[in-house]
Amino acid sequence: MIRVEVREVTMPGDFKRFAKCWWPIYADDPHWVPPVLFDLKSTLSPDNVYFKTARSRFWMAFRDGEAVGTIAATIDEGQQHEEPGVGYFGFFEFVDSTDIARALFNAATAWLAEEGMTVARGPYNLSPNHEFGLLVDGFDSDPSLFNPHNREYYQGIYESLGLDKAMDWYCYWMDKGPVPKRIEAISERFMSRHPEVTVRHMDMANYDEELMWFYDIYNDAWEQNWGHVKISKEEFLARGKDLKQIIDPKLCWWAFVDGEPAAASITFIEYNQIVKKMNGGLFPFGWYHWLFGRSKVDALRVFVLGVKQKYRRMPLGAPLYIATWKEGLTRDIRGADASLVLENNVQMRGALEKLGGEIYKTYRTYEIRLDADA
Repeated sequence: MIRVEVREVTMPGDFKRFAKCWWPIYADDPHWVPPVLFDLKSTLSPDNVYFKTARSRFWMAFRDGEAVGTIAATIDEGQQHEEPGVGYFGFFEFVDSTDIARALFNAATAWLAEEGMTVARGPYNLSPNHEFGLLVDGFDSDPSLFNPHNREYYQGIYESLGLDKAMDWYCYWMDKGPVPKRIEAISERFMSRHPEVTVRHMDMANYDEELMWFYDIYNDAWEQNWGHVKISKEEFLARGKDLKQIIDPKLCWWAFVDGEPAAASITFIEYNQIVKKMNGGLFPFGWYHWLFGRSKVDALRVFVLGVKQKYRRMPLGAPLYIATWKEGLTRDIRGADASLVLENNVQMRGALEKLGGEIYKTYRTYEIRLDADA
């Protein structure tokens, strides 16, 4: 008889075996992008500033002594202010076995329930401000930067555990081509009628101040989005510092109204094309791909576009889209991914579809009640 054992593990001491458990799960999956281990180790370390306002626990599953799955559970203080009783699960990886998945999930949800949580929601690695979502459609291509990938059998096992859909998120793809005339006309008409509005790209010499501009826009513009949790200033600054090395200022744009930062968009080159070749590490050859692989990247990743709520009646997104599109035309790329977009974000979906965007991947957030009597 096969024996399944679930053990709690701690970070950073057990990090290597926790993360290395995933390689066999994805051994025959050509679209998995292995995480950069030194970066992920820093994320899961108790020294991560995120854990000043959150608590996480971690477990691994073993079958006859072999590591066959992982899971984490998180209680985020910001989430408790927004939706008391909602806890997160994530890093939920497992071989094709409902029994193993159930054993892991039971360990994580038991701890959440002991801590007073009434709902488990995920997958979040660790929170909505980190990598999240279960891929349920679009398994025929690699994930874009900051998006996860999972085995196709995960969805069926999730649902067999009693997890229900809470929300879907879409990835849009836009082929490289001429500037969309409809959006360009909207942008030109708007800018000609509103001299108080100016647009420029990011100034790296002023990076620290501009990072704080985006902090204000981010927490304001996303405040009403389903599931959004405000990020602390300390964590935001730490993550902004980490991202500085991959920022291309010509792909990051500001819109100002009477000098006030009112909207912003951030686009990256599709670094996952490089990260995939690194296979989790810098050595022996990962560093080479990181330093010399950028010129071969053939796609962009539209990461965020946000407008402060008080300026939502102004089409500030249009000039930001057009500025990014024109910059993209100067590059040797196939097109761009824009994600993740809430299924109920009609305004953003409409804008992307006017740009010719088509949904090519769908991610899902699941949840389950932990209080049986609810």
